[in-house]
Amino acid sequence: MDRGVVLSRLADQREGYLAHISVERGLSSNTLAAYRRDLARYERFLASRDIDGLAAVNRRDVEEFAQVLGAGSDTDRPLAPASASRTVVAVRGWHRFALAEGWTLTDVSREVKPRTIPQRLPKALSTDQVESILASASAGDGGVPLRDRALLEVVYGTGARISEAIGLDVDDVTLDRTAASVLLRGKGSKERVVPLGSFAVDALDAYLVRARAALAQSGQGTAALFLNHRGGRLSRQSAWSILRVAAERAGVPDVSPHTLRHSFATHLLSGGADVRVVQELLGHASVTTTQIYTSVTQDTLREVYTTFHPRALG
Repeated sequence: MDRGVVLSRLADQREGYLAHISVERGLSSNTLAAYRRDLARYERFLASRDIDGLAAVNRRDVEEFAQVLGAGSDTDRPLAPASASRTVVAVRGWHRFALAEGWTLTDVSREVKPRTIPQRLPKALSTDQVESILASASAGDGGVPLRDRALLEVVYGTGARISEAIGLDVDDVTLDRTAASVLLRGKGSKERVVPLGSFAVDALDAYLVRARAALAQSGQGTAALFLNHRGGRLSRQSAWSILRVAAERAGVPDVSPHTLRHSFATHLLSGGADVRVVQELLGHASVTTTQIYTSVTQDTLREVYTTFHPRALG
């Protein structure tokens, strides 16, 4: 059978599945694009075996696909363990959907498990390091340092993903000191309201009063909160660069936008916050995702115990 025809038939089934999960699970465009890439890789593997639909797949096909993910093939590069595991999860979901839709009589992927990935604890900065980065962001004259400080205060002060922070509009921010908050739009367009602390309120107020109007003069008019030099919405790349430069000035290495989010969660839990409250603040769908941060704080507790308790060491 012509390989192009095989791929076309598989692609039709794949798009049916993606349309389903897009509606049912409210996936973001980035997540949906990742699923599409993963499943397209699987399609190419099946097409190389002249398999034109999921009904013709057997368990050995799925097992061998899972095995070659890490080694690569003539058409696809090797995947890192985490990416390979995600791809197997996507394939299993597709096969479950095919069974539910009556495209197949059995789920041949059910016994094929994704690799267990060693859990990597997120890196958390100390409060002194965070303060140094925030201070260095506001170094210099003009409106840009005010914007940079406000952006990083919001990211650390709310635990926002960088995409959520740059996606804010002016109307999403409430600066009333008795109930200051931001409306964040997370994965799958899910909204959550997160309180703003006084430092973030002060930084935002300074930016809005003294800097944003000047930046907006270069643009066509936008509701975006954080603006670039052309008066448009700040990009992810620019936001990352703002943090990188501030961290370099502060002498803090290996910092990414997600580092501030990790630090936000870790500092809250270290201070005694309930993990389910932190889950809501971060916008995690499952508390299991948030619980990784409790391991970080447990390390701190253990260090304090072994250092100061008279019966900790023999």
